Amino acid sequence: MSKQNGIEHYAQVSAQETITTASPHRLVQMLMEGAIERINFAQAKIQQNNFSEKGRFITKAIDIINGLRGSLNFEKGGEIAEDFERLYEFMVRRLIEANRDNDSSGLAEVSNLLKEIKDAWDGVPAALKEQS
Repeated sequence: MSKQNGIEHYAQVSAQETITTASPHRLVQMLMEGAIERINFAQAKIQQNNFSEKGRFITKAIDIINGLRGSLNFEKGGEIAEDFERLYEFMVRRLIEANRDNDSSGLAEVSNLLKEIKDAWDGVPAALKEQS
């Protein structure tokens, strides 16, 4: 096993351990972080004119956002869950358009929305995190 393969394997094991032991609150944070990171990578690929990789990163960001959508609890969340459903749907639509048009501004728009949500999510009091 090469040094690089060893590092990659360690990173995968470490990431799996983090996911397995993370609270539901932390998992949502990780999903948001992952989507933002993929969008940032896609923006870099647009600048490099590497459009196939750009598409791959946008697809991963869409998958993550759809994961967030799938975790919404409409029974408990009510109107707030419905609002998030519409927001996530908008984000996916915007990412699809940005992918089609190689539009960095569309990527930035979705990234900024995710950052705002994540900032609010990060500010949830510890007592509420423990209840989730």
